[in-house]
Amino acid sequence: MAAFDEQEYTKSFDWKIWKRLFPILRGYRRAFAGMLVFNGLCALIDIVLPLFQRYAIGHFIERETTEGLLPFGLVYLGAILLSAFSVTMFSRNSMRIEMNVGHDMREKLFVHLQTLSFSFYNVTPVGYLLSRVMSDTNRIAAMVAWNFTDILWALFYVLGTFAAMLILNWKLALVVILIVPAIAVLTAYFQNRILKWNRKIRKLNSKITGSFNEGITGAKTSKTLVIEEQNTEAFRTLTQSMHDSGIRAARLNAVYIPLVLFFSTVAVAIVLLRGGYMVTEQVLEIATLSTFTTYAVGIFEPIQMTAANIAEFISLQASIERITGLLDQVPQVKDTPEVEAKYGDVFHPKRENWEPLKGEIEFRDVTFRYPDGGENVLEHFSLHIPAGTTVAIVGETGAGKSTLVNLACRFFEPTEGQILIDGRDYRERSQLWLHSNIGYVLQNPHLFSGTVRENIRYGRLDATDQEVEAAAQAVSADTVVAKLEHGWDSDVGEGGDRLSTGEKQLISFARAVLADPRIFVLDEATSSIDTQTEQLIQAAIDHLLQDRTSFLIAHRLSTIRKADVILVVKDGKIVEQGKHLELLKKGGYYHDLYSRQFAEENASRVWQGQE
Repeated sequence: MAAFDEQEYTKSFDWKIWKRLFPILRGYRRAFAGMLVFNGLCALIDIVLPLFQRYAIGHFIERETTEGLLPFGLVYLGAILLSAFSVTMFSRNSMRIEMNVGHDMREKLFVHLQTLSFSFYNVTPVGYLLSRVMSDTNRIAAMVAWNFTDILWALFYVLGTFAAMLILNWKLALVVILIVPAIAVLTAYFQNRILKWNRKIRKLNSKITGSFNEGITGAKTSKTLVIEEQNTEAFRTLTQSMHDSGIRAARLNAVYIPLVLFFSTVAVAIVLLRGGYMVTEQVLEIATLSTFTTYAVGIFEPIQMTAANIAEFISLQASIERITGLLDQVPQVKDTPEVEAKYGDVFHPKRENWEPLKGEIEFRDVTFRYPDGGENVLEHFSLHIPAGTTVAIVGETGAGKSTLVNLACRFFEPTEGQILIDGRDYRERSQLWLHSNIGYVLQNPHLFSGTVRENIRYGRLDATDQEVEAAAQAVSADTVVAKLEHGWDSDVGEGGDRLSTGEKQLISFARAVLADPRIFVLDEATSSIDTQTEQLIQAAIDHLLQDRTSFLIAHRLSTIRKADVILVVKDGKIVEQGKHLELLKKGGYYHDLYSRQFAEENASRVWQGQE
């Protein structure tokens, strides 16, 4: 599966893409209606105000009288106050639209991301997702709320002003109206070019976000490897590319907007020239020419603003494409509609229909290859694992030890064949049913920001404090708590970075114990724990694995001697299987692995003794 960021969009303005926003916007029809009404009212007042000027010149200045000045002033003040009220109201509605639309898009993306399969996160950088969930949604929400508001106001104002000018003098009005086709031609010409470069800018922005994220999370590694210069150079290359693309887009806008300005200015100049002759010929009043000139000059700014906003909206399609592209990602592992109807989905589980899970697992003629792989990792593999069996999977680093576990946990599904849980194809029951019965302890466990107690309670959210503490004691995680200043309420930091890897593993052990799963997966879970700590929890692990089906992905072969069956993996293939002593007697690959590791451990002990 290719990372979705590699998808290229080449279409110019595409109405189908913009329609994808409608389901989100539909919930705020009242806010849009309010914005529309008050926007129109504000534009109407702006159109009427120059008529006050016409009346003042014709009635007060030309007649040289102040009769009726007070009521005129009061009406004018009322129009100004009404305009201010209109601006306040449509701004409130626009703010509501921006905040809520941004919130809804981020929530929709976050919910959707939680439904995607394990394979999606294997190939998708975190920075790309952050860019879409934060940057693109903010941009869409802001532009829909504010740029759209500006376009509406400009549209109302320009159409109303044209109508007023046509009423005042249709011959002069035609001169101004002629700029509209010119602007339309310019927009059609520039839109594809502007959109092309903005697509590139948004894509580079994702890469920069990803690079920035990696630079922060990998800061310690970068310093120990002394690769700050290389990281900076790579980051500089990305930012330079974005800078160059931004310059290209800015140049296009720098040509587009002045051209609109040029045509508008020419129209105003013609109005002044032609209108001046008409006044001298006494076919046009000076008050009307003054008002008409005000309209012609005033219409310049909204036309220029509309041109700029249209350019922005053209570029906005790139962000919409990226958001919809993410929402279009389909989970590779998905329950059927029939299964969801009976068992529910991840957000609406129907636990009352869930059967108890015993833990019997059977691989029946399973063939598997990864979605982004070209060859089979497993071929016609069969294995029956009775409930309560401990299966150890061993092999060198990168040999493919996690494949079987990923299949058994339904993070991936077989390319061919079946995997049965308690005698039924596990695709006949929901993923959540299976995952709720799995306790998974990773080699590099992830802790969430919060306290130790909160992190353990993620195993079972309704657990009491006593149950949390009992689970921790069962795997000696209470020894970690005893070292912390605030005990159970100590903050573990982002990702658990205030704890050592071994301490994080103990916390994750306790979390898995609290969940009381029927299937345990220990993914080299003791590889980063010192020998003394490992001895403390080994007895607890032996106790916890009783009557539970368990998978041990082992780095230290000494920890899996008691396993009911050992699967030996080499180059992604299972080359041997059996019990510990059986495999040693065969003198095959497992024997070589065990002998080599035993010799290394002995050498290490001797070296430590000499120290």
